Amino acid sequence: MTTTVDRGTRMERESKVDFDEFVAARTGRLLRTAYLLTRDHDLAEDLLQTALTKAWFAWGRIDGEPEPYVRKVLVNTYASWWRRKWRGEEPTETLPDGPTTAADGPVSQDLWTAIGRLPRRQRAVVVLRYFEDLSEAETARLLDCSVGTVKSQASKALAKLRVDPALTEQTDDAMAREAR
Repeated sequence: MTTTVDRGTRMERESKVDFDEFVAARTGRLLRTAYLLTRDHDLAEDLLQTALTKAWFAWGRIDGEPEPYVRKVLVNTYASWWRRKWRGEEPTETLPDGPTTAADGPVSQDLWTAIGRLPRRQRAVVVLRYFEDLSEAETARLLDCSVGTVKSQASKALAKLRVDPALTEQTDDAMAREAR
C-alpha cells in the first residue's frame, strides 16, 4: 500500500513540476491573449488565473501539447464571463485613469478603441487570427465554431474597422498632412 501512495505522490509532484514549467514558459503569451480579449489588465490576469486553475485540475488528462488546451479554456472562460448578465461594472461620475499598459501613440490607442467597439465574438476572432496569428482552423477550434463562422466574423469585424470613426479620422488627418 505504501508503494501505491508513494507512486501517486511522485506522479503528482512530477505533474506539478510540468505544470509549473508550462506556466513559467507560457504565462506572458497567454496573458497577452487574455488582455487582448478583455482590454483590461486586471481582468486579463483574473481570466488567466481562472483558466490556469481549470487546467491544473485537468493537467493529468491533457494529451500532447497543453497550450492549445489552456488557450481553449481561456477563450471559453472569457465567453462564459461575457454571457453573464452582470459584468462587475459600476458607473461613476469621474472617468478612471487610462489603460494600465502604455500605448505606442495615438494611432495605437485609436486601434484599441475601435477593436473595443467590436462585438465580443468578432473581437475574439480578430485577437486570435491577427494578434495571436492563429489559423482559421485553430481559431474555429478554440471558439468551438466552424471555419466559415471564423471567416464571416473576421470579414464583418474588418468591415466595421474600416469605417470606424476613430480609424477613418486618423486616416483623413494623415492624408491631409501628406497633401500639404
